[in-house]
Amino acid sequence: MKFTLFFALSASIFGQDSQGVARARQELEHVQWLIKTGALPPVKMAEAQQNLDDAMDEAVLERTLYGHLEENGENDGAEMVAAARRRVDRQQEKVSHINKLIAEGLASPGDREDLEKELSSREDALEGATVRAALLGQIAGMAYVEQEKGPVEEKSPGDHLIEPKELKALTLAFEKKFSEPFPVSARGQTAVHSALGMDHAGRVDVAVNPDSQEGIWLREYLDEHTIPYYAFRAAIAGKATAPHIHIGPGSTRL
Repeated sequence: MKFTLFFALSASIFGQDSQGVARARQELEHVQWLIKTGALPPVKMAEAQQNLDDAMDEAVLERTLYGHLEENGENDGAEMVAAARRRVDRQQEKVSHINKLIAEGLASPGDREDLEKELSSREDALEGATVRAALLGQIAGMAYVEQEKGPVEEKSPGDHLIEPKELKALTLAFEKKFSEPFPVSARGQTAVHSALGMDHAGRVDVAVNPDSQEGIWLREYLDEHTIPYYAFRAAIAGKATAPHIHIGPGSTRL
């Protein structure tokens, strides 16, 4: 996967606006003034509005795609993907326009290079947003299952919260065994758990089926190290199918 995540949130200078949105608003107001004075044709208003819309969608991605996963709520996934797709569509229009100009001999092929690079970057962001939205849906499904107390098998009962060094050792052991990343879907408290009124602090959800090869190995590891866990196997009607292993004592109400 070639998309790259940049973790940065811009400071606001207009209320909750990001710097990019604030600049775009200022530019829109400036264009409005220039049009009013006759210095610019009215057609320039559409371009300035498009730049503002684009900056607002970019701000959505800064908050969701490029922010901390734990701070994303259940509904952020759809908003994130929609914003990323709109940015792709706008850039595709620019590429189509320059292609038309090139065909008419009004622009050179070199004028298309930067536009196509930006389009590729935005397509990568859309790919990343789609993957992250799926993960948010998975986290929500797991949280609903735990909230509704779906069919569960409790092993090594206790109130021990897994410590960072224990989680690190578990992660290394899993990745050595299966030669793949340890599929942690929720580490500690997330916005989804907070919205459901659940205290998930110190708990870890792992996206494996308890009866899969990875799930059996993980349960045996947790039993051996006397680490409490819950093995969720079934779906909650109308919510999600989210078999997983919850490491730590059960989540309590906030």
